[in-house]
Amino acid sequence: MKSNIALIGFMGTGKTAVGKALARKLNLSFVELDLLVEQKAGKSIPDIFQQDGEIAFRQLEIEVTREVAQGENTVIAGGGGVVLNQINIDRLRQKSIIVYLTASPAVILKRILGDGEKRPLLNVANPSLTIQELLRFRRPFYKRAADITIDTSKLSVDAVADRIVDKMKEDEGSSS
Repeated sequence: MKSNIALIGFMGTGKTAVGKALARKLNLSFVELDLLVEQKAGKSIPDIFQQDGEIAFRQLEIEVTREVAQGENTVIAGGGGVVLNQINIDRLRQKSIIVYLTASPAVILKRILGDGEKRPLLNVANPSLTIQELLRFRRPFYKRAADITIDTSKLSVDAVADRIVDKMKEDEGSSS
């Protein structure tokens, strides 16, 4: 029986907000992989990218995912690129139901511009085009990893969390 729920998806799809709401609803712990990477590195993700490069960031992400994936009764918010290394998905899958959160590129851009966070991959002239290109590349990885997929574009955080709980109950019922 899998006791963790791992949220994957592109930046701005609601992994952190939904993860916190889901953890509250189900009385589980909540961890955010990106935050743990920052703690391990002793610096922010933009600084890791700028000073050490994306490869160094991905290596830290693999280490943190390995540690977190062994836990139990936890909602895990993965970084947007956690799916780029299959080893992360293999480790998460052992004890986690993997939920892929999606949103339209326009909604993603609006959310990202509104949250005030620095996103190293979107520090470009045309973030909208970059979002579309990154989504096109990453979508197959997200889809392949997912047990459940939910489009968050038109849903509130609590509605997404409720939908995840409902889908898990449905899946539990159909597998028994």
